[in-house]
Amino acid sequence: MTDTIFIRGVLIHARHGVMEHESEVGQRFVIDLELYTDLSDSSRSDRLADTVSYSDVVETATAAFKDVNYRLLERAAGAVADAILSTFARIRAVKVTVHKPHAPIAAIFEDVGVVLTRSRHP
Repeated sequence: MTDTIFIRGVLIHARHGVMEHESEVGQRFVIDLELYTDLSDSSRSDRLADTVSYSDVVETATAAFKDVNYRLLERAAGAVADAILSTFARIRAVKVTVHKPHAPIAAIFEDVGVVLTRSRHP
């Protein structure tokens, strides 16, 4: 059985991008997370020890996203996925969506970003 914890709309200012001004000034990014895990124990016990702390997940994701200035959004999202899977043994897989609403694209657009899904290797 796989259940899902979701965290949406985490706002982070970071310096990712190919353009020079992106690495100097930075911009706002939005991260959505879906954590796939078994919540059967915590749904019965009501104990934090039987699940994953949302606060700790956000802290881990934020640090992984901000620690290095990546050129590609794909790499930044991959760093978040890797950090979550290596930190939280209860999480079997993670879906990371990174939105870059102010990407330097010569067009009018609502949103742009990447979605990565990574799972723990058996």
